[in-house]
Amino acid sequence: MKRFAYEQVPPYIVHEFFPKHTRYCFMPVIYNEGSKFLRQMERMSANSGLADIIVTARESNDGCTDPEFLRKHGAQSLLQTKTPGAASSIRAGFWHALKQGYEGVVLVDGHNKDGVEALPDYLGKLDEGYDFVQGSRFMAGGEEKNTPFLRKVGIQLLMAPLLYYGGHFWYTDGTNGFRGYSRKYLEDPRVEPFRNCFTHLNLQYYLSYMAPKIGLRVIEIPVKRVYPDDGTVPTKCVGFSKNFEAFWEMVRTVRGCYDV
Repeated sequence: MKRFAYEQVPPYIVHEFFPKHTRYCFMPVIYNEGSKFLRQMERMSANSGLADIIVTARESNDGCTDPEFLRKHGAQSLLQTKTPGAASSIRAGFWHALKQGYEGVVLVDGHNKDGVEALPDYLGKLDEGYDFVQGSRFMAGGEEKNTPFLRKVGIQLLMAPLLYYGGHFWYTDGTNGFRGYSRKYLEDPRVEPFRNCFTHLNLQYYLSYMAPKIGLRVIEIPVKRVYPDDGTVPTKCVGFSKNFEAFWEMVRTVRGCYDV
């Protein structure tokens, strides 16, 4: 694995269930997702032969990281860190994936909203040489259901223009957590993703912004994202303060605050 100028990786432990056996890995990011992730894992297991499933998690206490369940449903390994923040889990996951020799990572949230059956489409685009593959529920061929109105407005009228301003690529669903990264992208010296400044939402924003900015190959593909019919919003980003924090992190990102 190449050396990085910054190697600030949160401490983590690995429970390995099976040896590495694929070029790419499929990485759900979870923290106390409960039965939502258990249902998602059952769906993901159908494609476990295409990409090793590496679950990366902050230490959860609701049973969603039960090692025996994960092993039975095809997970290759479980990574756990005590460091706060979703980006901390992602940094640990990326580091482990590169260290193990994977040629790319397909990242997905662990709250059972995403059409994880689209994994082959991501792998196909990585095979074609794309460096960043963004899933979109809003483009032609995509599907969205019960997306909260204010969230849809924020994605399309605030986040999309900001990302275009910074990276000059118009994402129709630029904050969707279902995306693929090539090894080439993560190891590019202009990126340096293993820095402690990436703790919560800013790492994924940064990687969406940076790929087109430095001239790498970027593409959006249609995906499915479904919110529950009962009106609940299974996300950690709830309320005015959390949503404003997300918006402000995007502003800081596209202004170059996290550029190397």
